Amino acid sequence: MTTQSIITPTLNAPPHEFDAIIIGAGFSGLYQLHKLRDELGLNVRVLEKGAGIGGTWFWNRYPGARCDSESYYYCYSFNKEIEQAWSWSERYPEHTEIRKYLNFVSDRLDLKRDIQLDTEVKSAAFNEASTMWKVETVGGETFLTRFLITAVGCLSAANVPKFEGLENFKGDWYHTGNWPPEGVDFAGKRVGQIGTGSTGIQLAPVLAGRSQHLTIFQRTANYSIPARNRSVTPEEVDLTRKNYDDVWRRARSGTNGHPFTMSSLSAIAVTDAERRAIYQKAWERGGLRFRASFKDILADNKANETASDFIREKIAEIVKNPELLEKLTPRDHGFATKRPPIDSGYFETFNRDNVSLIDLKAEPIVQVTEKGIRTTKQEYELDIIVFATGFDAFTGPLLRLNLTGSHGYALKEAWAAGPRTYLGLQTPKFPNLFTITGPGSPSVLCNMPIAIEQHVDWITTCIRDMRAQGLTRIEAEPEAAEQWVEQVNAAANATLLPMASSSWYLGANVPGKPRVFMPYAGGFARYTDICNDITKSNYRGFARS
Repeated sequence: MTTQSIITPTLNAPPHEFDAIIIGAGFSGLYQLHKLRDELGLNVRVLEKGAGIGGTWFWNRYPGARCDSESYYYCYSFNKEIEQAWSWSERYPEHTEIRKYLNFVSDRLDLKRDIQLDTEVKSAAFNEASTMWKVETVGGETFLTRFLITAVGCLSAANVPKFEGLENFKGDWYHTGNWPPEGVDFAGKRVGQIGTGSTGIQLAPVLAGRSQHLTIFQRTANYSIPARNRSVTPEEVDLTRKNYDDVWRRARSGTNGHPFTMSSLSAIAVTDAERRAIYQKAWERGGLRFRASFKDILADNKANETASDFIREKIAEIVKNPELLEKLTPRDHGFATKRPPIDSGYFETFNRDNVSLIDLKAEPIVQVTEKGIRTTKQEYELDIIVFATGFDAFTGPLLRLNLTGSHGYALKEAWAAGPRTYLGLQTPKFPNLFTITGPGSPSVLCNMPIAIEQHVDWITTCIRDMRAQGLTRIEAEPEAAEQWVEQVNAAANATLLPMASSSWYLGANVPGKPRVFMPYAGGFARYTDICNDITKSNYRGFARS
């Protein structure tokens, strides 16, 4: 690990006052600190719950955890010296390497002197009279700040299902989003894995190889594209460095913040042979680029079915047992209408003798017992349970901060029927509160570092403009937020994305959560243009004073 110069919490001290407080020290918080401190000269403090920087990647250390964007563009683009100095080792970076990268960036920019670790925010409340936020931590510290910026990520509030009897389980249990830094020894253990989303698909092949027996509990069969992960050659690193300007230009001009273009072809306008050849080439290459094979995979049911059928055929070629194959074949949603996973041997895992698959639609979990998991059909004895059940996405990390805006208005109340934001950046009645990649922004539908940089740059420009004009308060107008929610819904409904009823994009993995499609699906480039236009129009839709 790199050299540390991290602030230690000061208990029982008088309130600390800052121009800006940033909550979270991942990709978002680090870049926002750099922009506000080093470009605007503000007095800034980052509060981070974890014992180290990394954000999502500090907590997600489960076996097999790695990024599903390719390494050469899963990184910052704002600093050419850093860009040219760092070399990734694999096509898809593992969690350990991503943390090393973020520490490398932090040390290069001397960020750690303004980051306070082991500091969990308990609550934050806006004071009308002073137009300041009061931030309180679990450890008893108090901070006052003009601007409060949440950089807590979309996927940081672990979702552990409330199974009856979990407290009675005699073995050990873990959630993938809160993995022990020291790791877990699975040797000789009977392991139960609950969940087969993108995390579970990464995890299963590794657990199968390390445990005595792996029982996978599946709610929804999923599509997955092979990652084709491998080491990166020195020649590839050199080529990327030479072409970074073009890489970032293409990433910013695209739909999802990836530096590859969507095909101009329709999947239903070509011959069967042409279509299959295109899909086969994309399958062999691997990765998320498969979605770009045709322009209408997420816009037209018939086009989507061609991609779904192709992947179903590939699954059938891999899985040998007909009964398992039927359980593993997705039929209740179209490809990429949920988060599209990529894998390293996921379907091959089910050809192993030490792996079992339980279909929770056929036999739901009744309770966790002392010995393991009981379904409606039988009890499965286990030594370890791993929850790969994802997160209370988008809203969960923000609601857990217990934010209170103007006149005591709680964010939990404001979002009771689902999140209502303007551009995903602000919520009415919460002045001077900015959310990086909040609900209503492209966020998880994009390559995240690109989406993060766009948000941070916009927030920085906004604060710079306010200071230049002598303004101290900015707040999204209710009407602007309502109109933006309508645009978010319209963008989603122009695609097939809302049709996957089990998607966490809709909050479907969290019981009782409002079913609202949360990210903006209109495309990253279009979203950026909208934000830029609002800036040029003197921040239309924001009340400033």
